[in-house]
Amino acid sequence: MSEQKFKTDIEGAVARLTLTNPDKHNAFDDALIAGLTDAFQGFGDNEAVRVVVLASEGKSFSAGADLNWMKRMAGYSREENLADAMALAELMKTINTLNKPVVGLIQGAAFGGGVGLVACCDIALASDKASFCLSEVKLGLIPAVISPYVVDAMGAQSARRYFLTAERFGAQEAYRLGLVHEVVPHEALDEKGEALIQQLLTVGPKATAAAKDLVFAVNRPVDDDVIAETAARIADIRASDEGREGLSSFLEKRKPSWLEG
Repeated sequence: MSEQKFKTDIEGAVARLTLTNPDKHNAFDDALIAGLTDAFQGFGDNEAVRVVVLASEGKSFSAGADLNWMKRMAGYSREENLADAMALAELMKTINTLNKPVVGLIQGAAFGGGVGLVACCDIALASDKASFCLSEVKLGLIPAVISPYVVDAMGAQSARRYFLTAERFGAQEAYRLGLVHEVVPHEALDEKGEALIQQLLTVGPKATAAAKDLVFAVNRPVDDDVIAETAARIADIRASDEGREGLSSFLEKRKPSWLEG
């Protein structure tokens, strides 16, 4: 497990999960994904917990995939890539459908899968220093597993731009797109988060769970077919020639073949 890369704390009705690997920009690997999934499932099963907070230490919220994990992925077969993608899909689904409100406090950069974590939160507050990037196509990949949540948050038209360009954008743009709900001064992020937590504790816990489920009922939820399809798509492209070239060139710190010349 990856206890050293995140910590959990439950105080009263509030559970907090904090990513604690700032030297690696809170990037995740397969072990951390498994640990986070177990932790969120535990919060869901704990009847005393009414609000869950997701936060990070350091300058980055999450840089997405860990470099060493990417090195291992570069040699995976299509079947290994599919299993790997399904594990990340399970984490995203767990956060997205948790029977408690999940509040994300985004204090820094969120790249790739880190944007997926933001999109899965029920309420996302961003520091004015936060930034975002769906960078997968730079590596010859696609943001497949996180795509249902990101597209739902920012809309298909905006996704068509940022999925394709891999541009980095700031907190105000993320707010304009609907990826985050509010942008606050960096030094006020924790205070604003605490005020929101206290507000969530004033409402009925069962009604909160029912209200969240209502949103899924009237707006098509991410079902098992969608999850399986997105996992299959990333497995296919990771195992493709371009996907392997993109990862290899990144790891070897050289330009990919499509930029040569």
